[in-house]
Amino acid sequence: MPQRILFVAAECVPLVKTGGLADVAGALPAALRELGLDVRVLLPGYPQVIAALPGAKPAERVDALGELPPAVLVHAELDNGVPVYAIDCPPLYDRPGGPYQDPSGKDWPDNALRFAQLGRAAAWLAVRGADSGWRADALHLNDWHAALGAAYVRFSERPRAPVLFTVHNLAFQGLFDAQWRARLALPASSWSIDGVEFHGKLSFMKAGLQYADAITTVSPTYAREIQSAPLGMGLEGLLAARRDVLHGILNGIDTVRWDPRRDPLIAANYDADSLDAKAANKRALQHRFGLAVDAAIPLAAMASRLTEQKGADLVADCAEALIGSPAQLVVVGTGERSIELRFEALAARNAGRIGVHIGFDEALAHLTEAGADMFLMPSRFEPCGLNQMYSQRYGTVPIVGATGGLVDSVVDCTDAALADGTATGFHIRPIDADGLCAAFVRALAMYRDAGRWRQLQRNGMTKDFGWGRSAVEYARLYEQIAQRESAGA
Repeated sequence: MPQRILFVAAECVPLVKTGGLADVAGALPAALRELGLDVRVLLPGYPQVIAALPGAKPAERVDALGELPPAVLVHAELDNGVPVYAIDCPPLYDRPGGPYQDPSGKDWPDNALRFAQLGRAAAWLAVRGADSGWRADALHLNDWHAALGAAYVRFSERPRAPVLFTVHNLAFQGLFDAQWRARLALPASSWSIDGVEFHGKLSFMKAGLQYADAITTVSPTYAREIQSAPLGMGLEGLLAARRDVLHGILNGIDTVRWDPRRDPLIAANYDADSLDAKAANKRALQHRFGLAVDAAIPLAAMASRLTEQKGADLVADCAEALIGSPAQLVVVGTGERSIELRFEALAARNAGRIGVHIGFDEALAHLTEAGADMFLMPSRFEPCGLNQMYSQRYGTVPIVGATGGLVDSVVDCTDAALADGTATGFHIRPIDADGLCAAFVRALAMYRDAGRWRQLQRNGMTKDFGWGRSAVEYARLYEQIAQRESAGA
């Protein structure tokens, strides 16, 4: 089995986060290290990353290539013991704004350079190694930002390391003008239908899919869905052709940070054997949003990006029907302004029954998971999803779109699933406003049966959503691609 794994991502908790990728990069390497693997993380040296690693020491210089400037890899260790390399390259990363966009919200015009540098540095550590003598036995590249590393490894003149590429969301593909192929020093032979070319553009995502030795997505159902339109996003043919090396591995969650027994951000701690204490969190959430403090009325919540992908518009469509059940509704998040405005108007018209917070607040996110009775997640597509797992862990029953990782992590409350004790939530079919309302009606009927509802809560709370199972599956894949590479050498 390869022992030295370089885990490559554009963001990583606790250094920098814009989405779920950072949570994966912060948790999976630690779980893999518990299996005895020497896993290290590589990410760009954004200002906040360099500032968070004051003791970092230079570990390797990466030479210029094409228009990629030289860079220095600095080495440090995270609080959880995971070693990390940051790419110190001020011309590409030392600027205000976020990892992907400038302060006005526009994509950085040189993102092709910025993330090609991430892939280039990954390939360097796999092909040449660091000054310390550490060289990656295998690369684990994540999403389009790191995907060009697979191409740089493939076209290296030195012996190459095997590459695993994980797709977290195929909707974001890293598409750039054709001129970037030469500017990033990719060989002319890479510009073909069997290479990095995608409808006349350079596709970072396609480079990962084409040149990796194995591909994973973040749930088994999403792995099947992306092999056909529409969720294949134009790449379904390539994914179907590579289905023999395409695997779906469900993400885990941070079970230390999301633990109702010890969570410092909620009003009262509880577990599956002390669910009565959950009521204090419901009261706190009702009070926070000016809702009637009533233990009997069902409280549904959504804490999410307020976008059409997440089905936020469907919740807005159904909101007044839901509260007429009767029920209460809490919405927390930020996203498309038109949807934000709809929720603000709904809250104004329905004071005391609908509460809305536009923005992200970590403490409020935890209280929402702990205080709600039901969690709404009517995503139109969802590669994996995390909130449905948080919800089950907190005894908050999820109502989810029947897609992607939501299907893999939430067991629909059918008669058979109730009978065998596996039911944990409700699937929305079809994923539209009528489907959401119908699923909510099913959930309300179950809520009124206190004994069965309590069993539904316990079923979810006792499921294992930790990273241990996923880590074992990834370790097995590292071994498989290393064996294939060795056999082909």
